[in-house]
Order: sequence, then C-alpha cells, then structure tokens
Amino acid sequence: MQINMKYLIFFSTLVIFLLVFQGAIRAIQTEELPAQVLRHVVLLKFKDDVTAEQVRSIETTFCRLPDATGLIRDFEWGTNVSPENLDQGYTHLFFMTFNSETDRDDYLPHPAHQEFGQLLTPVIDKVAVFDYWTKP
Repeated sequence: MQINMKYLIFFSTLVIFLLVFQGAIRAIQTEELPAQVLRHVVLLKFKDDVTAEQVRSIETTFCRLPDATGLIRDFEWGTNVSPENLDQGYTHLFFMTFNSETDRDDYLPHPAHQEFGQLLTPVIDKVAVFDYWTKP
C-alpha cells in the first residue's frame, strides 16, 4: 500500500494543529478566575457649551486608559439611549472591571488616569462613580 505524500503531509499538519489547539484550550480552562471582580462605573454629564469635538476627545482618551494603565481587566462604554428620560443629564457611561481593589486603587493615581482627569475637569458638569463587587 503506497501512501500519497500530499495526504501524509495533510494529516501530519492536522494532528499538529489539533495538539496545539488542545493545549490552548487546556490553558484557558485552567486559568484561575477570581471569585469576584470589582466593577467601576463612571457617568458623565458634559457642560452645555462643550463641543462635539471635545466630547470625542474625552471618549477617545478614556478608551485608551485600559492599555495605558494595564490595570483594567475589561472595559466598555456607551451613550444614553434610554427612552425613560431619567438620565438626569448624564450622557456617557464608562464601565470598567478590575480584578481587585488593589488594581482599582493603583489605577486611580496612575499618571494616565490623572492626565485624563485634567482633560475632563474643564468640560464636565457632573460625574458619578459607583463601584461594586460581582462574580465574573
């Protein structure tokens, strides 16, 4: 019985791929997740005279904080689209997840966060911050 070399290479490559893939899955499954994570929620209400360009600058800069600090586990944000009219003027929500209080506490004085705060202060009317513990 003669084995075609194309099939031998194909099946060898497939076996190697499956072994690597299985190792990656095993690594993901054994990664320890914390029992709880700390959520950090920030609501922003901009001053009435703030331009759309200034708002975009804040959005962009805020979105850079996860990479700039290396402390934020997960990050998302959005603008209010609720029809209930209960937003009290807040237009933006930024939602961050930290693995621990230590990560959050290191984030607050981090130079990138402090620089962001200096950019934000002149254009913000109100800010609300809420932290809570939850399961990941």
